[in-house]
This record gives sequence, C-alpha cells and structure tokens, in this order.
Amino acid sequence: MLMKRVKEVVAFARASVGEVTRGSAAYYRWLAFLGVLLALGGLAWVHQLREGMAVTAMTDQVPWGAYIANFSFTVGLASGALVLVALSYLRRDKALGELVIVGQVMAIASLTMGMLFVVVDIGRPERAWHLIPMIGRFNFPISMLSWDVVVLNGYLLLNFYLATYTLLARFRGRPLNGKKYFPVLAGAIVWAISIHVVAAFLYCGLSGRSHWHAAVLAPRVVASAFGSGPAMLILVLNVLRSRMKVPVRDETLALLRNIVTGAVWANLFLFGAEVFTEFYGGSLHAAPLRYLLFGLHGHAKLVPYAWLAVALNLFSAAVFSIGALHRRHRVLIAACCATIVGMWIEKGMGHVIPGFIPSSLGEIVEYSPSLNETLVCAGVWAAGALLLTLMLKVAVPIEFGGLRMRGGSAEASP
Repeated sequence: MLMKRVKEVVAFARASVGEVTRGSAAYYRWLAFLGVLLALGGLAWVHQLREGMAVTAMTDQVPWGAYIANFSFTVGLASGALVLVALSYLRRDKALGELVIVGQVMAIASLTMGMLFVVVDIGRPERAWHLIPMIGRFNFPISMLSWDVVVLNGYLLLNFYLATYTLLARFRGRPLNGKKYFPVLAGAIVWAISIHVVAAFLYCGLSGRSHWHAAVLAPRVVASAFGSGPAMLILVLNVLRSRMKVPVRDETLALLRNIVTGAVWANLFLFGAEVFTEFYGGSLHAAPLRYLLFGLHGHAKLVPYAWLAVALNLFSAAVFSIGALHRRHRVLIAACCATIVGMWIEKGMGHVIPGFIPSSLGEIVEYSPSLNETLVCAGVWAAGALLLTLMLKVAVPIEFGGLRMRGGSAEASP
C-alpha cells in the first residue's frame, strides 16, 4: 500500500514537472520576465543584507515602510479562496466548485508573498528561529505578533493541504474523501477571517499610534480584503478562460463582481465614517489623517497617493454599480485593476505610513521607498506571480480532466 502511494506521488511529481516545462512562446517570455525581476530583487536583498537597513528609506521615526505595506495588502488577496469556497458550497454549484482550486493556489501564492515581505523587512532574518515554539521565545498568547504568525502559517498550511489533496485525488481519478476534506475546509473558512482581524488588532494594539486607534479598523481591513481578493480573482479567471480555455461562466464572474461591489462601497463608507469622526471633533489625534489627506506643516508627500486611492475606489465603485459600464469587458477589467491599485495604496501607503507621522514626539519625518526597497518589492511580487503561474499550470489540466494517472503513469486527455 505504501509503495503504491509512493508511486502515485512520484507520477504526480513527474507530471507536474512535465506541465510546467511545456508551453507557448508567450509562456516562456512571461517566465523569463518574472525571472529577471526575481534576480534583480534577490540582488537588491543581498545588498541590503550586506550593507544593512541603511539602504532603505526607513528611519527610527518610520520603521515600517514598503515591505509591511505590501505585507498588509498581499494577506488580503488570500481572501479570494474563501469567497470561491463559500459561493460554491452555499449555492451547491459543481461548476463553481471546480474553480475553488484557483482560489486556493492564489491564497498560497499571496500568503507566500506576505511572509517573504516580512522576511525582507527583518534586518537579521537568521534570527527568525526565535519565533519557533518550544525553541525560541514565542510569547504566545501575550504578543499579537505571535498571533499573526499562527494565523498566517495556519492558513497557508490549510490551503496547501486542501490544494495538494484535491489535485492528488483528481490526478488519481478518485473522489474526495469528505472526512479528510470538509473539516479542513471548514477550518480554512474560519481561519481566513482571522488573518484579517488579527492583522487589524496588531495595529490597534500599538498604543502610541493614534492613527490606528479606530473601532472601524478591523471592518475596513476585512472590507478591503474582500474587494482586492475577488478583484484579483476576476483577473486571474479571465486570463485562464482566454489562455487555457478554462470553462469560466459569466455567472461566476458576476457573483465575484457583486462581492467586490459591496466590499468597495463598504470600504468607502467606513473610510468616510473615520474621516468624519476624526475631523468633526478636531482633536490632535486627527493629525495623521490630516497629513495623509491635506498635508501637515508643509509636508505632503502622501497626499497624491491618498487622493489617487480615493479616485480609483470611486471609479471602481461606479463601474461595478452601473450595468452599462461593467458589461463592457475592458471597462470591467479596468475597474478590477483600479480596485487592486486603490486598495494597495490605501492599505499600504495610506494605512501603514501615516501611523508613524507625526511621531509620538511630534516629529514629522516623511518616507518614500528607496530604489533598493522598490527592487526587493518587485522581486517578491515576481516570486509570487511565478509561484501562481506554475501552480496553475499544473492545477488547471488536472482539475478539468486533461491530466490523469492511468496504468501507473500520467496521461493527458486529447
């Protein structure tokens, strides 16, 4: 029995290698492009390790920069898996359920990027062993950082298990075992919400940063995640439908579009509620938000970012709400891109950086990413895109019947 399982795993590995090494010229050009970005990012990170964090634009006053901003955003992208799972099982839709694997591999890629952004943000990553329970000083459950480590790694492992178990079962031509699949799936749904809530509580728990002391912070994080995640999923599914002929129905895209619509409007409403609360009372705690939207004492580096995010979110909300607009394919794609970029600015430059400006001592030290930080970020994004591409290259033919194990070896269906 054990030898049979080993042979099946070996056959699966060989079939996977065969799939990722075959493709069109456009596929190889895409891989080459990602490889170049990954190499540039890797060289920039090596330079950072050698020269220290001085090559970044981060300071004692602004210790979190582009890395943590991207971390906050990429974690939100993982919510796409939860959306597909919830829709497929609430509607009992088999065709929609076949696309769950796409959300799961997107969650794996997104969480991997998020963890890589944390790694590059650590000046001495070799000391990360302190986070290992029973070996280092994990400080669980006192530290919110330790909670974040638990939920992120837990959600990554759950999605990795679900994706690999599903693909192995499909590859072997066998049905899913409900006892091995559905309890883990239920846990992943709960875990998906927790990664956003814990991330919000992590910011709220920093008592010296008034910008993050808002009761609506956790709902805003969840709303932005359920906007950016499904929006990215719409883009991925459109690429799969056009390039790999995946049977993605217009009804599926419409369901995802409705979720993005509600999330974008909810996010805008919560943002408006926060602006009113801070500015109407006129307290000193409104200084970070005033700096973000209008500038403070002649410093206004983030103002263009903030208003661009507002404009992009309003544009996407209008497109998603007006049928005459979102029924046009190119306009819908533009709205999804606007949602992603707008949410990235809002959860990154508009959420992380103002938390440190002004500092707890009233200093105003502005921040914008250095060239080295930009290259490292590009490298991490390239790593995530490469991982997603390779996983989809294997998952799609297996999930949709093009690749099966027959007679001890893999065979592609005609």
